[in-house]
Amino acid sequence: MIIKAVCEYNEGGCLVYAENFPGAFVRGRNYENAIAKFPKEIESWLDWVNGGFEAEEPFEVELVQEKKNDDLRICDADSDVIFDSEREPLTKEEYQKLKILALRSAMDFERLYDSVPDKKMNIVPPRETFYGKIPSTAEEMYNHTMNVNSYYFGEIGVEVENGPDILSCRQKGFDELEKQENFLENKVFDGSYGEEWSLRKVLRRFIWHDRIHARAMYRRAYEAFWDSDIDNVFRFKK
Repeated sequence: MIIKAVCEYNEGGCLVYAENFPGAFVRGRNYENAIAKFPKEIESWLDWVNGGFEAEEPFEVELVQEKKNDDLRICDADSDVIFDSEREPLTKEEYQKLKILALRSAMDFERLYDSVPDKKMNIVPPRETFYGKIPSTAEEMYNHTMNVNSYYFGEIGVEVENGPDILSCRQKGFDELEKQENFLENKVFDGSYGEEWSLRKVLRRFIWHDRIHARAMYRRAYEAFWDSDIDNVFRFKK
């Protein structure tokens, strides 16, 4: 099983995406350290998507793209890379498949959040990142993750408001997108802070960003409420 890897790195660390498993990623102090984590990440991704997974053959990693970015805090998942493949037009079938996955990711994030008994309890130690104070409660994690919807859609020219929940505002964004003619042409936009965006990138980024904060929410809530049934809907490996 081939993992097509896109690597974004600097002296502070390495972030590696699985191009052919949208939203799957690993981090490490260097490339070798990061990709050693891929088997668990891809197994959990496939388990989440397919509802079960048993490895029948070993994973092989193929580096298809890399970008050095000295201006970003890669160690905190600060990222702006656009994959070469994310510049290509979409077929209707590809779009529907990725859209369904992005909506499912939002729905499952909601399900995980609903399973946390005390959503206002600090479960993550305070820390500053490139975007400010890291979310420390499940409620803060949820709101932060929901509130990227308008930002991501806005980068490809789709105006939509956040709320009232992560799933409905994401669905509204897709509804507005689909009103545009030729949206499947996958135009590349010059977005904020000099970052390039496309519809393919937005679809991947939704799943990736959900996954980052779902993993933190699940693991921290599991530790804080060990006697509660925290829903491991994303099938993260312990």
